[in-house]
Amino acid sequence: MKHMKVLGAFISSLTLLSLNIVGLSQAQAQTQGFQFQNVLVSVFGNGCPSGNAQISLAGNTLFVAFPQFQAIAASPKVVSQSCSLRIGLNVPKGYKVQPINLRYYGYTNVPQGGSAALRVRGVFQGKDVLNSSNNLNADFPAGFSNGWLKDVSVTGDTINACANPVNSVFGINTTLIARATNVAAGQRTQIGFNGTYKIKFNLTPC
Repeated sequence: MKHMKVLGAFISSLTLLSLNIVGLSQAQAQTQGFQFQNVLVSVFGNGCPSGNAQISLAGNTLFVAFPQFQAIAASPKVVSQSCSLRIGLNVPKGYKVQPINLRYYGYTNVPQGGSAALRVRGVFQGKDVLNSSNNLNADFPAGFSNGWLKDVSVTGDTINACANPVNSVFGINTTLIARATNVAAGQRTQIGFNGTYKIKFNLTPC
């Protein structure tokens, strides 16, 4: 829990924020000069307050840190908490851009008689970001007590900005479900999301 408190302290007061992301690694010669312009991010949902996110760009990877959140259910309740991101991507002329990987992590503690679930849905260019095995999501059975990590290859529509700049939105909806229907009195089911997404893109000059 300590790392979550540190992250929470790091994230600034909750207001909508527009950030300019500049520069790419010189090692990636094929994308030198590329930059997402005026990246606008909003955070909302019953699991996290509306507000801002911290963004950084390293090579072809966008890092988004937003308020961490969790779902906690005491016997015999079921609790669902959701948090959504909307990331405005302004792609400059001369590139094709496609998301290819999502990475995120958290923790779960499920007593006997309980269960927990992680549900993640990515949307790009108005369509779902897909994974053939649907392992963007996860289910945690009774007795699971550990951290978890998802590092998933995805397929999304390609932004074609070869002729003109293109403005688009990358959305991620995250839902945590804690079930304590049959756990012993005084126990609780807990699932938490650390509040960080790493989104990797394929950036192709036209």
